[in-house]
Amino acid sequence: MHWTPPSPRVRQLIRAAAEVSLRSAEEWISEVDQATLSHPITALIAADPSLNEAVRRGNYDNMVAWASGNLRAPGEPVPANTSDVQLEIARDLVRRGVLELAIDTYRTGQNAAWQRWMTVCFSLTDDAAELQELLAVTAASISAFIDDTIAAVAGRMSAERGQLTRGSEAERRDLVTAVLQGSSVAPEHAERVLGYGVGGPHLAAVIWTDAGAGDLDSLERTAEALMRSTGARTRLTVVAAATTLWLWLPVARAPVADDLADIRAADQVRVALGAPGDGVEGFRRSHGEALEVRRFVTAVGAVDPLVTFDEVRLAALVGADPTRADDFVRGVLGALADAPTELRETVRVYLASLGNAATTAQTLFTHRNTVVRRLARADTLLPRPLATDPVRVGVALEVLRWQG
Repeated sequence: MHWTPPSPRVRQLIRAAAEVSLRSAEEWISEVDQATLSHPITALIAADPSLNEAVRRGNYDNMVAWASGNLRAPGEPVPANTSDVQLEIARDLVRRGVLELAIDTYRTGQNAAWQRWMTVCFSLTDDAAELQELLAVTAASISAFIDDTIAAVAGRMSAERGQLTRGSEAERRDLVTAVLQGSSVAPEHAERVLGYGVGGPHLAAVIWTDAGAGDLDSLERTAEALMRSTGARTRLTVVAAATTLWLWLPVARAPVADDLADIRAADQVRVALGAPGDGVEGFRRSHGEALEVRRFVTAVGAVDPLVTFDEVRLAALVGADPTRADDFVRGVLGALADAPTELRETVRVYLASLGNAATTAQTLFTHRNTVVRRLARADTLLPRPLATDPVRVGVALEVLRWQG
């Protein structure tokens, strides 16, 4: 697509708008993400933490590429974005069979970004002629940039699709997806393809890293450590994305805290564990719980390297909506929400110990009198005395415990 080069004045305005956009990139892109991932067409992507995060990275990368291009050469065509970020994201989407669906995210993201861009433009000039030229040039620019980026990325992925979807790994991934989606799969066929029996006990995990793509070795080491901690002799592993593994272990119990010490100390690798389940339904449910743990810890900003579904079951239920969860926590805890961690943790452990101060002291490795003093201090900070509202205080503290 070609368009008439803008006038010198409009070039100045485009550069100024690009500067504003880049300075507020985080705020801008949060709006684009919200629009992209709340659309009904992208519901499948939004529900999957790996794909969700991939789309967010892609949105940010595209926004910076286009704005930076207009900062360097205002009003001139911006080349298609075929960065490593875009290509790696596209490969993940091909592996999961949703590349065509994900193309819709480009269009939705474009519309949201354009709304924000227009707001910036209207803040820079109120001259009608300047605005008309400014919006006409940049509308053509952003449209051409997205069209060219889609075409370039789709072309690269078309050339690589055979390699990405060929072989046993792709077959395993397709079969696991079919089982998770509720398709009827013969257990004998599943075991032959997966090398793993779907009819027995299961403990599912999601293992991922925020350190960037290309570090599957560290994810595999964590998967091996998790096997050792549970006593499992085999495992089913699916590469869900360049930074994410899905894991199933044929064990009927979750590991205890002491067994997980090495995994909790793993550098930059994080683990979300579902609860044990049995049979095909347990295979699905445990995996769904692991995904829910990952969604929850990501949403609240928790930094714990390993989190189990049992640990966050209650907090995830209450904290599904971060804004409403925060309102609940503040309303129930009052000033205790901002008290030192040791004070809040004393109240939480006390309630979990069914109001036994001696047990609380033993758990926290402190003196019983210290526990009593902290409880008295907490009562002065709570809107209502602890004894009159223990359930809601306990729930609020569980939510607050996981917030980063």
